Parts: sequence; structure tokens; C-alpha cells
Amino acid sequence: MYTALTIAGSDSSGGAGIQADIKTMISNGVYAMSAITALTAQNTTGVTGIIEVTPEFLEEEIDAIFTDIYPDAVKIGMVSSSALIESIAAKLRQYNARNIVVDPVMVATSGSKLISDSAIDTLKKCLLPLATVLTPNIPEAEVLTGMNITSEEDMIAAAKMISENYSCAVLVKGGHQINDANDLLYADGKAVWFYGKRINNPNTHGTGCTLSSAIASNLAKGFDLETSVKRAKDYISSALAAMLDLGKGSGPMNHGFAVSGEFAKTAEEV
Repeated sequence: MYTALTIAGSDSSGGAGIQADIKTMISNGVYAMSAITALTAQNTTGVTGIIEVTPEFLEEEIDAIFTDIYPDAVKIGMVSSSALIESIAAKLRQYNARNIVVDPVMVATSGSKLISDSAIDTLKKCLLPLATVLTPNIPEAEVLTGMNITSEEDMIAAAKMISENYSCAVLVKGGHQINDANDLLYADGKAVWFYGKRINNPNTHGTGCTLSSAIASNLAKGFDLETSVKRAKDYISSALAAMLDLGKGSGPMNHGFAVSGEFAKTAEEV
């Protein structure tokens, strides 16, 4: 069985972070492992508390995984401090990690910065150059390039700049700011559009985590990058189309929409 590791924070409501990553990886046919960077108290209406792990403990988590069940792919989500970013980068280099998908979570949907300027600098210097592919949204791509991105042409220019600066592929997520979920993959000097259909579902908590984890899962299974992105987009579209409606805010999608069989049956179905 192929394996994947997620390095990210915990979401107590299960819609994003480690929990979304594990659900996504299982649904995409790989064995999921995790190294937790922080605990959060959160639900569909917001975050009320956060406790970071120490760099030393995060390194122990990563050591425990790589020395026993070596992952076929690694997904990295939100890491908010320079010290933790440096620990992750050092361990990925030490173990020659492969198929590294970095979701550079820096800016909230509201536009607020989620990590400090110094942590962003550390991310750029230490972690992004190790990535196989980066998956920034528009605001994050603007932070990485210093550009104002307002068109598909701007997306191409930004993706090219990011790819050349960090020597990796980049998937710039269009979302609803510029187009209807059309994403741009730029790799090896070539731009490829992945067109998506807008799904009228307000429950989009964890979409970024889910997409990057699905890409990592498919890379782990041996698919090339373009195919991995296509399969990941198809998965997330179906998870949104399942129209799960939980919580009082922007709820989670149904990561397990395709999970079926004897052990998925309800009491009424048995």
C-alpha cells in the first residue's frame, strides 16, 4: 500500500487541517500518517485557540515516521513559526523526502495574514525550494510574487515567476476571484489550465487542505503531476457536490462521498 504524510495543524471540527488530510488520503487510496504542528480549538464559525508543538517534538514526530514507514509523498499545510518551518525543512532534507506538496497557507479568505513576515521569509528560504509543487491561492501567490493578480494573464505571469524562483511546479488556484475554479499548473516552463465547474455550495471549509492532500495521494500512487492535479480536482468537485451541510458557519465537504461497503451502512440499511 502506498503511504502519505501530512505535516499540519489539527482542526478539532474535522473539516480542515490534519483531519481533512487524513480523510482525503484514505479516500484516495493511500495509508495516511501525520506530524502535528499545532492544536487548534475551532469549528465552522472560527478559531478560538491554538497551541503550537515545540520544534523538538515536531522533529521527533517526523523521525518516528521516516525511520519506520517511509512516506511516498508529503503534504505540508499551515506552519506559523520560523522555528517549526526550519525543523520541517531540515528533516525533509535529512530523509530525502519525495513528492513534496506545499500548501503555502499565509492569507485567510478575509485577506488577513495568518503568519508573520519573518515566518514567510523562512518559508520562502527553507521550505519552498524543497517542494515538488506549491498550491497557492491568489492572495498567497500575490505574497510570493509581490504582484497584483487580477486576470488569467496575471496568473500565468505569477506562476512562471514562482516556478522559476523556487525551482518547482506551482498550481495557482483561481477560485471565484478571477474565474470559476479554473486552476493553472505551471511546470517545466509549460502552463496547463484545469477548468472547473462552479458548485453552488457555501460549505467550503478545508478545500485548500483537501486539494493539496489529494494531489499528494495521487503522486504517492505513481501518477504524474498533471494527472494527479486532474484527479484531485475531480475528487474535490465531487466532495463539494455531495452537498454536506454541517455546522453554523462555512461547513466541511463530504470527504467520504465515495466510501461505501458493509461498514459504511447505517442502522436503517443493515
